[in-house]
Amino acid sequence: MNHETIDNNESSVRVYSRIFPATFGRAIGSLIYDIDNREYIDFFSGAGGLNYGHNQPVLKSAMIEYLQRDGIIHGLDMATEAKIEFIDVFQKYILQPRNLNYRFQFTGPTGTNAVEAALKLARLVTKRTQVVAFTNAFHGASLGALATTADAWVRNAAGVELSNVTFIPYEGYVEGLDSIKYLQKLLDDSSSGLDTPAAVIVEAIQGEGGVNVASVAWLQNLRQLTSDRGILLIIDDIQAGCGRSGDFFSFEEAGIVPDLITLSKSLSASGLPMALLLIKPEYDIWKPGQHNGTFRGNNLAFVSASHAIKEFWTDDTFSTDVKRKGGVIRDRLSSIAGSSGVLNISVRGRGMFYGLVFNNESKQAKQVTEYAFSKRLIIELSGSHNKVLKLLPALTINDNTLIRGLDIIRDGVMSLENPT
Repeated sequence: MNHETIDNNESSVRVYSRIFPATFGRAIGSLIYDIDNREYIDFFSGAGGLNYGHNQPVLKSAMIEYLQRDGIIHGLDMATEAKIEFIDVFQKYILQPRNLNYRFQFTGPTGTNAVEAALKLARLVTKRTQVVAFTNAFHGASLGALATTADAWVRNAAGVELSNVTFIPYEGYVEGLDSIKYLQKLLDDSSSGLDTPAAVIVEAIQGEGGVNVASVAWLQNLRQLTSDRGILLIIDDIQAGCGRSGDFFSFEEAGIVPDLITLSKSLSASGLPMALLLIKPEYDIWKPGQHNGTFRGNNLAFVSASHAIKEFWTDDTFSTDVKRKGGVIRDRLSSIAGSSGVLNISVRGRGMFYGLVFNNESKQAKQVTEYAFSKRLIIELSGSHNKVLKLLPALTINDNTLIRGLDIIRDGVMSLENPT
């Protein structure tokens, strides 16, 4: 079976069938198999949508059982058994142990829809229109979310003006600049041209932007600044959340409490589409139906999400192991960077969310991904000019498979220094 059906019929907007030119048939855990039964190691995890790997047995069994008993699949925002269980489980094991209190808004099933809802609600609450976002941010490709997304390649496809958003340098974007103090100066100066915004939206770890990690102090200062001025703080935890940072939420290490949190990608834990906006109760001022959608209640996703939380998040065992494996990734990548000589490679990340940064040439990063795919490792690029090799292995990956994948990356970097 070749790609003729894809090439002749699917829109040219497609991306990953071009980057990974194989036809895949099945997957389990961190391994994907093409239709010729060749095995690939997955360091991509559905762009972060499969933190628990492919076809995780506990989740698969729960979904099969639910389907076999004719459980509700489509329910809009009606009350269903699956939804109630998810809310109760999320409250018990995620929110309450962290002393967090939020209302649940189940938006349409994509991350960008959760961002749209957050931006609309922030503007509704504050009666202000402006939003502050950050350089290298990625929050989605629908128009509201796209306005807060920094990538020119994606923005240029909008077809209309993207307005009411001001971009501020993310931490480290300008060497030596304290961007929170800069934002404070803009807000304090009536001649700065920046009106007090409705919200600031930020990723604690920027994924598509190149695995840029905000420090604890920077996030705390941002939270203080927004609190002092009545600006809602939106944390976009769509890719960095659900355990990717080592904690369930990427902002936990900073000890802050956002006003709004967007979750999607690995929230369902099974690869099924599901998105959620967590809202501080005092800001839940929606009137019924003001933000809606036909698919805002994926009940099968509720089932897999509930079972994932009960399987992995009832205590800190899983989180501890994610951080341990993150240490393995960091040490291996640091060794690769340290021995890369003139290539000028650096490492950044946290938890099991790491980037190998090719500071000289994006071509080098692309060559490593192509080498990796030739050795059957699936991994993608991110960041400005695609200079960052972004590692998103499943949080459940075993050490042997993890190290096999890291060794392929090492060999790919070595091939740049010693081309045959």
